[in-house]
Amino acid sequence: MSPAAAKTTVVIATRNRAAELYRTLTELRALQPAPPIVLVDNASTDHTADVAASFPGVEVIRSPRNLGAAARNLGVATARTPYVAFSDDDSWWAGDALPEAERLLDAHPRLGLIAGRTLVGADQRDDPVNELMATSPLGHPPALPGPLVLGFLACAAIVRKEAYLRAAGFSSLLHFGAEERLLSLDLAADGWHLCYVPQVRAHHHPSTRRPPRPWRRRIEQRNNALIVWMRRPLRRCVTETGALLYRAARDPGTLLVVAGFIRRLPRALAQRRRLPPEVERGARTLELLHERK
Repeated sequence: MSPAAAKTTVVIATRNRAAELYRTLTELRALQPAPPIVLVDNASTDHTADVAASFPGVEVIRSPRNLGAAARNLGVATARTPYVAFSDDDSWWAGDALPEAERLLDAHPRLGLIAGRTLVGADQRDDPVNELMATSPLGHPPALPGPLVLGFLACAAIVRKEAYLRAAGFSSLLHFGAEERLLSLDLAADGWHLCYVPQVRAHHHPSTRRPPRPWRRRIEQRNNALIVWMRRPLRRCVTETGALLYRAARDPGTLLVVAGFIRRLPRALAQRRRLPPEVERGARTLELLHERK
């Protein structure tokens, strides 16, 4: 398939993972037909960008600073196809995933995002998120190809470019961590459907070059608190912030979460807009389910 006839561009954001990226690009270029690929390098200090540039069919954008997850926005803006599939630098798509996603997106004009099934490691075990999405309490309308969701893993998501741009993509405020949650809410608020479709599969071989788990947990706590203030009712904002402060009083590590939250709160409030009632109901339904577990 020529680039002009392609329907899906793969967008990757990366930083300092040359070895992992080499394998990912090798797997993606082996797909038939091979999709166009846009790689955004987040100011790597190694030869990651040079590795990407050595592959045919890969367009490389070198960002002078680390934009975090929002680097994907540059890739989506560059894509010349109606659909965009995200890969991480340590993940790639199964051979039949992109054609199947294109078929479904063509058939469902209000389907804004497909959350695929993530298979982890050489033994292809299911990521725990798969089961959560498959059993989503938001239901499975007969006219749609899978259960409705308000979350996804970016390494296994295919989005309609129009929907992504209307929702303004991934937030630069969050930088990294829980960024999929905010985008999910914004896509749904704009009237798009998000569905889990297990036959659309992505392979994830997690890199060993990852931030420590406690750091990632703190970043996600901070960003989840910011998302509440950006989109949810004030009563929910007060409850969430009270719970965060309660944890900080007993766990010194959570003080770092609070400090980061307070520094970013003015920017979050400047971007505040309430969700439509039906999307708020869905968000609250998921929260209640999580609280019961």
